[in-house]
Amino acid sequence: MKFNYKARTKEGELQVGNVEAQSRDGATSILLSHGLFVLNVEPVKESNLFTRITNFFERVKATDLMIVTRQFATLLASQVPLGDTLRNLYKQTTKPVLKQVLGEVTTDIESGFALSQALGRHPAVFSEFYVNMVKSAEVTGRLGEVLSFLADYLEKQATLIGKVKRALIYPAFVIGLFVVVMIVMLTMVLPQITPIFTESKLELPFFTKLLITTGSIMSTWWWLLLIGFFGLVILIVDYVQTQEGKLVMNELSLHIPVIGKLFQGLYVARFAESARVLIQGGLTIPQAIEISSHTIGNYVFEDILHEAAQNVRKGQLLSQALANAPYFPPLVSQLISVGESTGRLEQLLGKISDFYGREVEGTVDNLVELIQPALLVVIGIMVAGLFASILLPLYNITQSF
Repeated sequence: MKFNYKARTKEGELQVGNVEAQSRDGATSILLSHGLFVLNVEPVKESNLFTRITNFFERVKATDLMIVTRQFATLLASQVPLGDTLRNLYKQTTKPVLKQVLGEVTTDIESGFALSQALGRHPAVFSEFYVNMVKSAEVTGRLGEVLSFLADYLEKQATLIGKVKRALIYPAFVIGLFVVVMIVMLTMVLPQITPIFTESKLELPFFTKLLITTGSIMSTWWWLLLIGFFGLVILIVDYVQTQEGKLVMNELSLHIPVIGKLFQGLYVARFAESARVLIQGGLTIPQAIEISSHTIGNYVFEDILHEAAQNVRKGQLLSQALANAPYFPPLVSQLISVGESTGRLEQLLGKISDFYGREVEGTVDNLVELIQPALLVVIGIMVAGLFASILLPLYNITQSF
């Protein structure tokens, strides 16, 4: 959830803004980590549906952020000063929302803010993982290298998400087309031949009666059904945008046959890659786990990793903390255990990320190949049933003469 805050910098300058966190204490911790003296933190009231729709269309896409990050890394590698780099990025960016954010970041840098502090003021664009990676790079002096990694990371995540979306687009299109054909049949074709069935006085199959009744209701009350449909869609979209709705959808996504395993592999790969880079950047294991939990994009996994981070702080090994964690395959804890015993935890986390990343890609590719023929068979059966329910009574009528 989002919190409004008032704080002062070390120089005494008043700073007002908002930050995203799980709780008020979490928001305060984020602000303190950016070197601010917190004066007030208040939760933002839940926005209405119109505001959420507006924010959805005005959000910064992952591909846009990836391109800017790549350009950022290239300019820094060319020894261009940070201020000049940000001004060049501001001039080159064509996306209005991202351009505004870059302008504010540039202003903050010129006012004396560290880059991580300036980026941290825009949590809707720069994730906690992104900000913390930049913060660790400021300490180690490897900002260009870290930004190059972030660009690769964002590109990899965008590719995986893009494959998942493309795998689901075709089924949605085919099912939508079938629904349109069915509505046309029920509202335009059936009403034309229903009088023939009535005059014949023959006993109609149950499915034919059901279609005639459904078509009659749709023809008469189409406006009410349309209002109800869009009203239901708005309610569902509004609910899914809430904290509770997101949690429910995240939980459901992990239990869908086949797709659930796909998402689990995707989240495990994200966790392993994020944790590897953060540990390599000098963060402690509990810090790396906690920050990684916010990069996954699933509240269920976030809660699991938060609990794991707490257990590690109490003295458990990471492998032990994840051994009994739901949705984490035994292979993950086994490989992490090997990394802990050999002192190569970062390398083993990298292997976990590569393994599950390839597994997700393979699963998506197989789904794309299997979905099309499977859908053709299912839709073919449904279309055949629809036409049979109409043509079979007509055939019986012709046989009665």
